[in-house]
Amino acid sequence: QESCHEKKNIQEIALLWKEDRKQYVKLSTISAYSLIIENEICPNFGSKSAVSEEDVQAFILKKLDEGLSQKTVRDILTVLKMIMKYGAGKGLVSYNEWTLRFPTSGERHSVEVLGRAEQKKIMDHVRSHFTFRNLGIYICLSTGLRIGEICALKWKDINLPEGIISVRRTIGRIYVVDAPQRHTELVIDTPKTRNSAREIPMAQELVRMIRPLMKIVNHDFFILTNSDKPTEPRTYRNYYKKLMEELEMPPLKFHALRHSFATRCIESKCDYKTVSVLLGHSNISTTMDLYVHPGHDQKKRCVEQMFRSLK
Repeated sequence: QESCHEKKNIQEIALLWKEDRKQYVKLSTISAYSLIIENEICPNFGSKSAVSEEDVQAFILKKLDEGLSQKTVRDILTVLKMIMKYGAGKGLVSYNEWTLRFPTSGERHSVEVLGRAEQKKIMDHVRSHFTFRNLGIYICLSTGLRIGEICALKWKDINLPEGIISVRRTIGRIYVVDAPQRHTELVIDTPKTRNSAREIPMAQELVRMIRPLMKIVNHDFFILTNSDKPTEPRTYRNYYKKLMEELEMPPLKFHALRHSFATRCIESKCDYKTVSVLLGHSNISTTMDLYVHPGHDQKKRCVEQMFRSLK
């Protein structure tokens, strides 16, 4: 009986945990876990048979010092905790909750957003220089689609009579870690989370732009390439980058298109729950944390309102 409870090191537990997780999560998630285990958890904790709070706290400071963002470090810790809990549940390691501290370096990254004038400039450019790839950028600004979602979008996902775009799949290049030779593969899969499979109404402008095309395109083709071969996110990202340089735009990441859509929704007083559903967030707190930053005037109005209600 003793032998089945012999202690294992963290590396061994991590591999058992990953095998177990495979039954429940998407391939792209397992791929992300594998890279974290391989690049961070094994080198730092792999040979240990216990991990103390001091170990983890030292790891946090070391990683931040090496220039990793707080978010990246937290992501690594999330995986480490899952591995420890799994190991503890199986009696392979002892684990007590750690109380971890992050330096308050005021690292509240404001999200990257296009200004209104910049956004209009891009949209005007697409209207006057129509290509399928440019249309994709217009769609992202009008719907908040993620890059993997726009790359996987087909004409048949557009329902013109209803004026709706259905997000049914995403595409991305993921590491195939368990193959004999490490390689990457382009994978088309269901969207990021359960709530990411969603329907987004199209603005009239967008409907007008797409209507004439729908009569002539093959509905099974991908929109960005107008062919049966999709373009992959990395390629599209590079295209976007060049276009932004041509238009003399600030060098914002592609994801800024999604942030800009969300921010314009919030600015135009849409309610937060609706914005959250449009973005396909798995809960409203994600939306609130990212996009809802009441300004001074808003806060002042709130306090004044509260006082008026007392009178």
